Amino acid sequence: MPVKAKYQFSFIDQADKQEPSHIRKLNTYDFSVKDNGRRTSEFIKKDVLENSEHLKDDSFTIRCDVVVIKDVDKGTASSFVTVPPPDMQRHFGDLLMAKEGTDVTFNVGGETFTAHRCVLAARSRVFKAELFGPMKEGSMVTAGVVHVEDMEARAFRAMLKFIYSDSEPEVDKEDYEDVMWQHLLAAADRYDLQRLKLMCEDKLCGLINVNTTTTILALAECHRCDGLKKACYGFLGAPGNLKAVAATDGFDHLIRSCPSVLKELIAMLAP
Repeated sequence: MPVKAKYQFSFIDQADKQEPSHIRKLNTYDFSVKDNGRRTSEFIKKDVLENSEHLKDDSFTIRCDVVVIKDVDKGTASSFVTVPPPDMQRHFGDLLMAKEGTDVTFNVGGETFTAHRCVLAARSRVFKAELFGPMKEGSMVTAGVVHVEDMEARAFRAMLKFIYSDSEPEVDKEDYEDVMWQHLLAAADRYDLQRLKLMCEDKLCGLINVNTTTTILALAECHRCDGLKKACYGFLGAPGNLKAVAATDGFDHLIRSCPSVLKELIAMLAP
């Protein structure tokens, strides 16, 4: 890290306790240069020192004053003003909760949700196409309500909160946490919310076990989640895990619905 400093050398007569006699005035020097701050040509010459009154009994005392200078960004120089962190996400979240200015309604699993077209379109190109683009005429709209099929209401609610806040949705850990993250991943992929999709993948990687591997692996295969697939294969490759998973009811369904998985498992286990 570059460092700038001001330095001053002076002789000190300890016996007489006299005021320092300056060799040189304060000078600014950048110690980040290649010579490491050494500028020997600027110090006092030997013959001058030998004839100086400061040399007594072949000895002398030198005092060095160094002041380190910290460069301060002009934009943050003031210590009297504190700029708070961004809070736009909180404002958008409050807007969703208050339902102020909403102009689109969704019916999902028997529940109704209201939102703002512009916000949805800005965050998802799928919503943009459905609400403003070529897909608008083909949307399942009845009496001004968009009907969303094949999705759970709780997953749609969590997805909406993410769209407005860009933060990780809260999932009840006691209510089949892995199932909820699977539904949310499918919703994220459906509406092309890549950040949310990766969040779900990351969460599901930590929820892989004997009972969940088959459904998570099938989901990863269906929604092209390479990282999640690798995590599942890593679990199955551990001693005893594949045998335990093969004994579950979901394994046969996995092989029937995703035959490519069987090929990859054989390739993984082949010597």
